[in-house]
Amino acid sequence: MNSSAPTRRRVAPVNEGRSSPPLLRRAGWISITVLATLTALVAARYFTLDPNTFLAQQRAVYLAHLTPLLLHVGGGCLALALGPWQFLPWLRAGRPTLHRVIGRVYLVSVLAVAAGALLLAPTGLVGPIAPLGFSMLAVLLLVTSTAAYVTVRRRDYARHQVWMVRSYALIFASVTFRLWLTVLPAVGLPFDQAYGSGAWTSWLIDLLVAERVIAGRGRRRLT
Repeated sequence: MNSSAPTRRRVAPVNEGRSSPPLLRRAGWISITVLATLTALVAARYFTLDPNTFLAQQRAVYLAHLTPLLLHVGGGCLALALGPWQFLPWLRAGRPTLHRVIGRVYLVSVLAVAAGALLLAPTGLVGPIAPLGFSMLAVLLLVTSTAAYVTVRRRDYARHQVWMVRSYALIFASVTFRLWLTVLPAVGLPFDQAYGSGAWTSWLIDLLVAERVIAGRGRRRLT
């Protein structure tokens, strides 16, 4: 007597809308790239050394600290503009040498950003809240970027991508901070409050979004 019941194949769950569809991911990448590139182009005006391009409240400080300022701005412009291209699968697979070159330039740019930020932080506005926020951002940027470098050297590409998402989220805080400073004073919040809160919330928001993106990537691998 054959009492065996028909076996049931376990089917992997269908992506139930929890992870972003390709069209939404593409739109997100385009939006990030456009905002990052525009921010980099605007910030690059600092290299004209025209004081009128500097933040008015920090004009005298920036003129007295041009070297760390230009180190910070130059690294930020490069990292902002180059970062999004590192997340394109066709570039990683089809142009691995270019991907590595861009990655090395990005990491050097991050070092410049963080060094300039830490040198400028003691002279920042709305102390000690804003200087502490920007210093924490610089330290986390160094930590995440170092982790990205170490994991790629170990050929742990999955973890490398995760750390790169976090690193670029922190770089993108410069975009979020500018949007924060544009919107909040426009709706009535005093500049000092917007500046002080933005020094923390700009990168905290971006890190939360990064963790959501990382979690979504993990779900797509499982489905």
